[in-house]
Amino acid sequence: MGSFSIWHWLIVLLIVVMVFGTKKLKNMGSDLGGAVKGFKDGMKTGGEADKDAAASPAGQVADGSSAATAKATIDVEAKQKS
Repeated sequence: MGSFSIWHWLIVLLIVVMVFGTKKLKNMGSDLGGAVKGFKDGMKTGGEADKDAAASPAGQVADGSSAATAKATIDVEAKQKS
């Protein structure tokens, strides 16, 4: 009773396929694979970005604020509706 036989796993697999359907299981599998691939790519490029940031000198900002906040600032002009 402590371990499951192959028949138990086949019955569980059959129930899962009947509940979710093969198309939904296929989509979940491809989504999971894409997420893992994106994570691996992010880890590779993240490591390269850290190396590049350590190798290159930091940029200078004239007003003393950080470069991240300077890029986030948007200058717009509001217009009145007539």
